[in-house]
Amino acid sequence: MSNAVSSKAIENLQRAMQHAETIRPKVGGFPYLAEVLRQAGATHNLWYLPSCHCIFQTQQGAVAMQAQPLISGIADIPAFDQAALITALRTDQAGHTTFPEFLEASWKAGIVKYEVDFAARTVTYYGVNDEAYVEEYPAVAL
Repeated sequence: MSNAVSSKAIENLQRAMQHAETIRPKVGGFPYLAEVLRQAGATHNLWYLPSCHCIFQTQQGAVAMQAQPLISGIADIPAFDQAALITALRTDQAGHTTFPEFLEASWKAGIVKYEVDFAARTVTYYGVNDEAYVEEYPAVAL
């Protein structure tokens, strides 16, 4: 039973991501991706850095996704640097970085986890000592 739910959740998530790639603009594209995922039933998205392990919570079930880790072996965790995080965000929002480059810049700013709440339209970025920065993103019409 759980495999059928998981398979449906994965297929639905993959379709939504593919659709979002066809409609999202290069500049300011995240709200479009987020809205497509929300409409497809995603409720939350968690990213863990530097492992780049991602969890999507959806109405069809939870899905784990593994991207390329940012480090290998052992490394110091950078200190939380809100100004550096905001710079990374604005650079990415302006379309000047790829998603992996954004993750790298976030890690260098001391981010160990971030959570997207698709209903609240917020992204909360966390440092290792529970420091947090919350950013709202705009609603968009698809």
